[in-house]
Amino acid sequence: MTPINPTIPLLILALPLTMFLVLGLLGPKMSHKAAGWLGVCGMGTVLILSYFTAFTYFFSGNEAFTDGVNRLQYIVFNQDWLQFYDKLVIRIGFLLDPISAMMLVVIPTISFCVHLYSMGYMEGERGFQRYYAFLQLFSFSMLGLVVATNIFQMYIFWELVGASSFLLIGFYYQRHSAVSASKKAFIVTRFADLGFLIGILVLSYYTGTFNFTELTSAVTANGSYAISETTAFGAFSSFGGATFMGCSLFSWALVLIFMGGMGKSAMMPLHIWLPDAMEGPTPVSALIHAATMVVAGVYLVARLFPLFLLDDFSALTFVTVIGAITAFYAAVVACTQVDIKRVLAFSTISQIAFMMVALGVARPDIHHGMGYMASMFHLFTHAMFKALLFLGAGALIHAVHSNDYTAMGGLRKYMPITHITFLIGCLAIAGIPPFSGFFSKDEILTAAYENSFFWGAWMSMVAALTAFYMFRLYYMIFWWNEPDYSAHHHKPHDAPWVMTAPLVFLAAVSCVAGFIPFGHLVTWNGAPYTIHLDWSVAIPSVIIAVCAIALATFMYKKENPLPDRVAKATGKLWTAAYNRFYWDEIYLFITHKIIFNCICRPIAWFDRHIIDGTMDGFAWVAQRLSIAIRPLQSGNVQYYVWVYISGALLLGVVTAFFMI
Repeated sequence: MTPINPTIPLLILALPLTMFLVLGLLGPKMSHKAAGWLGVCGMGTVLILSYFTAFTYFFSGNEAFTDGVNRLQYIVFNQDWLQFYDKLVIRIGFLLDPISAMMLVVIPTISFCVHLYSMGYMEGERGFQRYYAFLQLFSFSMLGLVVATNIFQMYIFWELVGASSFLLIGFYYQRHSAVSASKKAFIVTRFADLGFLIGILVLSYYTGTFNFTELTSAVTANGSYAISETTAFGAFSSFGGATFMGCSLFSWALVLIFMGGMGKSAMMPLHIWLPDAMEGPTPVSALIHAATMVVAGVYLVARLFPLFLLDDFSALTFVTVIGAITAFYAAVVACTQVDIKRVLAFSTISQIAFMMVALGVARPDIHHGMGYMASMFHLFTHAMFKALLFLGAGALIHAVHSNDYTAMGGLRKYMPITHITFLIGCLAIAGIPPFSGFFSKDEILTAAYENSFFWGAWMSMVAALTAFYMFRLYYMIFWWNEPDYSAHHHKPHDAPWVMTAPLVFLAAVSCVAGFIPFGHLVTWNGAPYTIHLDWSVAIPSVIIAVCAIALATFMYKKENPLPDRVAKATGKLWTAAYNRFYWDEIYLFITHKIIFNCICRPIAWFDRHIIDGTMDGFAWVAQRLSIAIRPLQSGNVQYYVWVYISGALLLGVVTAFFMI
């Protein structure tokens, strides 16, 4: 008897796909309320089934899930789909292990909250049914990605996530900015995914397999490389001798695969799409930027973490460097933005980079790979409080009809529930105990310091910036001088219950999630790890966060000229940060001035004048020749007889000549 009924995991994937088809095809014939509640009930069912599956895996104690000490990988089902040859088969399946079970909690939770919240936020919107269909497709794509049994199945759902995000970001297709943002996200991530695909092909060529269980089972509990030439992993020995540009092909394969993660998780220099993705509805921002699309890159590295350990840590070093640079860059930019959704977008980039750094500094010999556990822990807690912040931002926008904080101020008096829940989100992301962000961020900082003092100090600086810009945002929304709200049809007020209920729930989770014994549930090799706060790290990090909050309080609690003076004093640095350090302009210069003008235009000229000219020349010759011989097909019988007799006489003369 199987430890879990395969029908339940199958329904987890089938239900959102079915809801997508039903809402997409029949939604226009439904009322808004019927379509919305159908989507909410469908995702609620997925939520219950996912919770049941995850809790069964973590707490049932079944020998298929654990050997008594370590948690094991368990394949619920795995069906053949494409077969290239005997050893290279693509399968569609459902894999349960610590990180996939964790994501079965995270994704449906956030998705359900967004579905319920959207009932109020999107009320009366044109395309309401289409919106809910796209939400279901997105949820299906992410669930299929995290439970994939092989890397090619992950890639299929990876691309489907990209298509779904394109549809959701461009939901307001009547707006030019939304269309541009959706195309920007799609194109940037497609470039990244090309590297991902090449990495998959290189890896599968040498290993002869796509399956995660086979790819990762070559690594022992201490991260060493235990392999037999008679197994499929004997192919790894081929990587050692195969090099390209001074690096092993194995390293190149991992870096190229990570390139896909850089695109999805908006790591530099492929980060430019995410701030513009705010053009989609605010609940979509919560879904994409909290728990789903942007953490796909982190999940990818975590899924293949044992392979990264085989690379003598060079690929992990690359992950660390990219993550650290991105975290600092995004935090600096967030300190200058005035659009509340873009502040949260850059905050997301910075926090995702935090998770990448945690994976990059993780080593099996340092507290049993604590960085891996810390990264997954922060993924879990961040999903909750960042969804809370985005949905709180949606409630604010819903009340004042603007994304700009200059149109807000003093809202704590008008929106008490939103105020308290948003404050909890700010405290959690700032790392203030006892909120969840403190515990997960402390583990990341501890892992960074254990690896290197430099990385620990660097990430502590990023954590300080995080506390500063979040409370800058908080004070300017809720405490800054109140603007004239009389121009509105009504004064701002808390949103209806379908919007406030998710806020209260996520705030409650953000208060208690840090106390979950996460190390006993999710570790890189399945072995339990007891989390111990390192007070030599925790106390300074809290002091730094409190000082950053105090600075934000001094500068932004009440309207004063100090922020303007600081902006003028920093001059071009502030301007550059406000303009995202001109990354968009750099990309436009490279694409328009260099690629389009210097490469594409000469190619277009060659195509029009040489290629097209040659083909036009052939056509001209054929046309003139056809005109010349056209009289031969005139339809005049006398002419045909004359030609026939002339030819026969000529043929006779020639024959006679040669016979003499």
